[in-house]
Parts: sequence; structure tokens; C-alpha cells
Amino acid sequence: MLKFHKAVSGVFIAIFIVLLLAINLTDSIDRSPIEHQEFYSNTLAKLHSLTPTISEGNTWLVGWSKVNATPKQAASLVGYAPRGKYEFVQDSSYIRSLIVGNGEQNIAFLNYELLIIHPYLATSIREAVNQSKLPVDNLYFTATHTHSGIGGYIPGLMGKVAFGGFDQAIVDFLTEQTLKGLQMALADQDTAFINFQVAETDTLVYNRFVREDPVDPYVRQLIFQKKDGRRGTFLTYSAHPTTLARNFMGLSGDYPHYLMQNLESQIYDFALFAAGTVGSHGPNRPGNQPEDTQAYANALYLQSLKHVKRLTLVNSNRLSFTLFPIELRNPQYRLGKNIKLKPALFNFAFGEINPHFDLVLIGNTLLISSSGEISGVWMAGWEALAKSHGLNLMVTTFNGSYIGYITPDEYYDYDYHEVSAMNWFGPGNGAYFDTIIQGLIVKNRQY
Repeated sequence: MLKFHKAVSGVFIAIFIVLLLAINLTDSIDRSPIEHQEFYSNTLAKLHSLTPTISEGNTWLVGWSKVNATPKQAASLVGYAPRGKYEFVQDSSYIRSLIVGNGEQNIAFLNYELLIIHPYLATSIREAVNQSKLPVDNLYFTATHTHSGIGGYIPGLMGKVAFGGFDQAIVDFLTEQTLKGLQMALADQDTAFINFQVAETDTLVYNRFVREDPVDPYVRQLIFQKKDGRRGTFLTYSAHPTTLARNFMGLSGDYPHYLMQNLESQIYDFALFAAGTVGSHGPNRPGNQPEDTQAYANALYLQSLKHVKRLTLVNSNRLSFTLFPIELRNPQYRLGKNIKLKPALFNFAFGEINPHFDLVLIGNTLLISSSGEISGVWMAGWEALAKSHGLNLMVTTFNGSYIGYITPDEYYDYDYHEVSAMNWFGPGNGAYFDTIIQGLIVKNRQY
């Protein structure tokens, strides 16, 4: 009987501890309308008063570089679940720099074959560029979003648990190689003209949450033609770079690496691939081995050549860069349908967030970069709005911050990891971001 009472007491103590932890560590999901919340009205008020500062130059000045950024020692892989250090180098990893200027200012587009660009890495690079006194006015960060790239650049608890740990040496190495690339790109600057191109792909991308919902099947490109005849391109696409198997243990840039390789060997002297509206879009891959990844990249390359829908000259020499910070509701890292981790614990685990948009206007072409992994379901509407205001539009992600997935609000309660556990600031974020991006397009319209 004594043993029975001890066992019962033990059960009650365990239940008490669980309840105590639940009370102190969790809270209820906030489903109140975001339109009535302070963060929403604050951001829209800032958007209403936003006035981009635009410089008018005499000509386009363009330079580029490609620098090897493969670590000398094997690093942990980032993407899917923690996999440990890569066992071989399938593809060397590169940092690509593209500098576009108009004689009045220079904007550098930086691209990394990484999963994301964490604020810690972005800050290290910004500080190094400022200290170097390079004639670069603003930085526009992009990533290919490969799920087989290196980690080590994300500090904090979640960096240690899920993103390959943290190694200051890797941050220093990426920063050093970025500076080297920027110096090379500046030395490479020459007069150029710029075209904007859109090509449609067929059956290469799908909506991985709701098959019947819209997808963004277009390859969008800025094409640069220098005075000496050399050509470069900046392009986006919406399919997730997840063509390789989850247990693949090689360092790889996934399909964007091979796509850039194709472009650079066949048409261009330089190619920079930036992940587009990847938030709900997956690749229709033929398989999950390296040869399948190459086949997918080849198909994308060929379709981008064959199905050009639009090719226009980028008019004028107007150039602007706008940083637009936004506010978000308190974080809602879900542990269940209506249960979330307390915001203080989320902030402790994930660290700095720094949500914002970067906007670059190059003539009549507007580039918008989001901190959130935004879905392409809205892209057709945004593009139509931009066109009505005389603009070409390109949307990228991973701009030096990361705030999880931004997907349609009706997806919020679907049983998908990306729209539940990875939708950190929903519900309502879909409509919120749609409203902001529409406003940013209108604010940069051509008159």
C-alpha cells in the first residue's frame, strides 16, 4: 500500500510539474484581427508617409564578381533537419557580387549559396563594408536558399540546435570573401545598358500546400550588357531548392548552382540567382540525386530560353534604395493548434529578428526583398499592380533577416510544418504582407 501511495504521489508531482511548465512556458494563440493592433497601424502609417529618395544619373555603371566561399574545413549542413558536417564537396560554394550604379550612387547585390542570411552575418558584412570605405552606398542581400549549404553563421540556441551551430571563423571567412568580391566588382564596373525579361516555365513548380492554388511559374531577369560586350544577369525563380534527398551529405548549391553554371557557360559571363517567392512553392523534380538536380536545372534553363514572354529596355538612369522597417505582432511559435511558446522564450531561442523590406528601383524596374519566406500566390496580383504603374517587378527573400513563412491566411490551420511551426507571426500575416507590398509598389510608381 505504501508503494501504491508513493506511486500515486509521484504521478501527481509529475502532473504538477508539467502543468507548472505549461503555465510558465506557453500561452494561447492570438487570433484577434491584426487591423485593430498597434503594430499594424504603426507600420501602415510609416508606409503612408514613405517617400523614396531617387537619384538621376547619366549612365548605368555595372560590375560583377564571383568568389569561392567553400570552407577549408568541412562545416555543418543547414537545411531540413540537423545532419552534421558535409562528407564531401559536390559543388563549390560561391559569393556573387553585382554592383549597379548611375554615377550618383552604387548599390551592391550580394548573393550567397546559403539557406538564409542571418542578421548576425549581415551585420558583420555591413560593418566591414563601412570600415573598408568602399564606394558602396547600400547592400541588398540575397540567398539561393539551398538546403545543402553550410551553417555556422547563426548564433543562439536555435542556431545551435537546428542551424548547424555557430562558428565565428565561418562568419569572418564569409565577411572577408564578401569584401574581396566587392572590391573586384567595383574594379569591374563599366558602362552598360539593362534589359528586363520574363520567361514562363511549364510544370517545373507546384504549390506544395494546395495543389489547385496559384503558382508563380516565371523566371524574371535583369540582363546587363557592358560596353565591352560582356553580359551578366540577375534572376529569380520561385521553386524551393529542395531537389536533393534529405539525407544527402554533400555540400551543394542545389538546382540554382547548376542553373547559374549553365547560364555562365552558354550565354552570360556572370549569373546571380536569388530565391524568389518560395514560401509555398516546390520543384517538380525528376528524382532526388545529383543527376536529377542537374536535369531539373537544365529543364529550367531551356524553358527560360524558349518561352520568353516579355523583353523590355530598362528606361532612364533613376536609382534608389529604400529600407522599410516593419513591426510584427508578438511571436507565435506554435506547439499546438491554439498553443504557442511564450514570446520571451521565442526571443531567447531565436535572438534578433529585425524585420524589414529592402527596395531598389532601377529605372522602371522595382526589386522588393522580404525578410519573410513569402509565397508566390500573390505574385500575379502584385505584378499586375506594378505594370499598371509603369513598373517591372522582381520579389526576392532572405534580405539579412528571417521571420519564417508568409503564406495565405487560409493556410494557417493546415497540417503542414511550414505553415504551422514556421509561421512565426501569424495568423493574419498573409494579408498584412500583401497590403504592405501593394503599398510599396504604389510608393515607387513611375510618373
